[in-house]
Amino acid sequence: MSLKTTHEIDIVKTSSTKINSVDFDTLTFGTTFTDHMLVCDFREGKWEKPVIKPYEPFLLDPSAKVFHYGQAIFEGMKAYKDENDDVWLFRPDQNLDRFNKSAKRMAMPEVEEWIFMEGMRQLIDLERDWVKKGLGNTLYIRPFMIAIGSGVIAAPSTQYRFMIILSPAKSYYSGEVKVIIAEHYSRAANGGIGAAKAAGNYSAQFYPTKLANEKGFQQIIWTDDATHTKLEEAGTMNVFFRINDTLYTAPTSERILDGVTRKSLIDIAHRDGVKVEERSVLVSELISAAKDGSLKEVFGAGTAAVVNPIIGFSYQDVYYELPKIENSVALQLKETLTNIQYKLAEDTFGWTVRV
Repeated sequence: MSLKTTHEIDIVKTSSTKINSVDFDTLTFGTTFTDHMLVCDFREGKWEKPVIKPYEPFLLDPSAKVFHYGQAIFEGMKAYKDENDDVWLFRPDQNLDRFNKSAKRMAMPEVEEWIFMEGMRQLIDLERDWVKKGLGNTLYIRPFMIAIGSGVIAAPSTQYRFMIILSPAKSYYSGEVKVIIAEHYSRAANGGIGAAKAAGNYSAQFYPTKLANEKGFQQIIWTDDATHTKLEEAGTMNVFFRINDTLYTAPTSERILDGVTRKSLIDIAHRDGVKVEERSVLVSELISAAKDGSLKEVFGAGTAAVVNPIIGFSYQDVYYELPKIENSVALQLKETLTNIQYKLAEDTFGWTVRV
């Protein structure tokens, strides 16, 4: 499958490239950006013609509504280069679908499919030298939309800017990850915007995560807002629990993000004979499993990290260390998924899309 359309996009190329000054072996996630970006504005009720131009700052009115009322959404995706120097995307249709669901929830205009898909394809094609071969090397793709209309009246903007920027990346997390189970703070609430990739969801996590960091933990496992008894997400990732030989993960809802990595791991597990149950997992259930030895693995799943094993968790100031095991299901699933993404294994699902 490949991305091709007949829509025209203006391209203004940079006069010089930054690529030769980048050390691709020592990248810090999300801090280095490629030479170009895509910009497309929504004005007077319609999307204007998109343009690919040199990566650069831009001006906004101080009263732009993104600053005052937080109309901002984004997606996270990756491009991969195989051994034949072909560049591939992974399930971009799912990101487009989720992006527009987020837009709808935030009272923002949905982005036309060709602007998202063709704009991304042409941008990545222009920057394909930034996609390096080898497992772990990716080009992180950040589509986002902000409200640029001016005025501080509390109402949705009438003008928006859709953009795509690209960042060469390696692994997002490194080292061992320990987590605290949330007892007070919540990531999202029923009726809220938890299922949208809205910027405010992430900023609201920063303070409780800072408190966890000060105690020596890297992330938080979020619990439901009403009772704090149901385990929902881990940091910025969906979370899985392996109890005996079954994987459990919370069902998606208006509180829980419909993660592309999450749904892909579930499909792979079903195909490969790993039992998966999508249901609420209780804190008490996790602690009981940790005490009797039936809790084998806990891991986060997301675009940036892919799969991030968790070595232990704390609840009510009691720390539970997970066993060191052979034949980790988490690492097996990660290997299978990344092999599909890098075209090292057959894509029986039809998930990969050539740029």
